Amino acid sequence: MNIKPFIVILLIFMISSCRSTRTPTQPPQPSLPEGEVEIIVPCSGPEFFTDAEVLRANSIGESIDLSVSKRKAMTDARAQLAASIQTTVKAVTDNYVRSSENNNDENLEERFESLNREVVSQELKGIRKICERYFRTPEGKYKTYVAIELSAQELVSAYHSRLKNIKGIDYDYEKLKETFEAQMLKQNQIDN
Repeated sequence: MNIKPFIVILLIFMISSCRSTRTPTQPPQPSLPEGEVEIIVPCSGPEFFTDAEVLRANSIGESIDLSVSKRKAMTDARAQLAASIQTTVKAVTDNYVRSSENNNDENLEERFESLNREVVSQELKGIRKICERYFRTPEGKYKTYVAIELSAQELVSAYHSRLKNIKGIDYDYEKLKETFEAQMLKQNQIDN
């Protein structure tokens, strides 16, 4: 009987059994108060916040029909994005008009207000869906989670193209763009 192969097999077995079976440790999770459970909502969180380059919104739609849940989620997300655009554009307009040489011109302010509504309405057509997830609840309903975004640069470009076509409005595009970018940075700081 040849003992060498038996010893080799035994050594291999012993060496392999001496390897560590520990798995890498994960960082400790913060403990929750007793009875509380963390809720993770799809299509939400920091990566879906408005930042200096894009305006974002997210929403949830629920229905017994999948297409209706999708429509509800998108309608609500669009409404949120429209409100965000209006707030941002209004702040930009107010800051721009206040800092312009014509800061007492009510006509200029009224024209900007009218333009704000037009731009918001037009730009909602340029939104991009960045997340969409579907779930079915235990009750048999469908839930759609959605997140959308709109490029800040596209928004300011649309605003500029509308402004340059309005007679009687003399404005500085670079100053308007600078005011817009400052407002986007401010919005990003608020959201984070």
